[in-house]
Amino acid sequence: MRRTQEDRTRATRAALIAAARKLFAEHGYAAVSAEQIVAAAGVTRGALQHHFGDKKALFAEVLDRMEIELSERIFVATDDPWELLTGGLARFLDACEEPELVQIALRDAPAVLGWQAWREIEARHNLSLIEAGLALAMDAGVIRRQPVRTLAHLILSSCIEAALLIAAGHPRAETEQTLLALLDGLREPAAPAR
Repeated sequence: MRRTQEDRTRATRAALIAAARKLFAEHGYAAVSAEQIVAAAGVTRGALQHHFGDKKALFAEVLDRMEIELSERIFVATDDPWELLTGGLARFLDACEEPELVQIALRDAPAVLGWQAWREIEARHNLSLIEAGLALAMDAGVIRRQPVRTLAHLILSSCIEAALLIAAGHPRAETEQTLLALLDGLREPAAPAR
């Protein structure tokens, strides 16, 4: 059975993304050439240009795919709104200790794409998860009501800063404990016993 053009396109893109991701993770963006990527993918330089334009655009696609995967790992359904927030935070920080994520998403992405573009990708994949978790926690009376979008931006920024600290060698346990204390400050005070 002959492969369709769509199948070939999908296979070529997948090969380029997989090869680039492996090389970027192992060597860093700056140390990887477009020629190394196409050789590892088993395609031509023209295929890279046709599907992505250049190495930087391919890098952005690799990061985008990683962020999708990370969002899927972070969100685990639970009936406990506080566990949704704190469990998601723990899973995010777990991922921040993985060498592939550290190299691509935390070290290379801000330098390659620029701070603003990097933050936009982070927000596109993670902000709505944080907003949903906060809204659930507010509706359940677990945390005090506040402007959800603003609070979500501030929490996302804190999580990114925590990730950067961990990537720079700051102790994970201390970083997580401090971030959890920050979140704990949002909780509704317990009702006095009668």
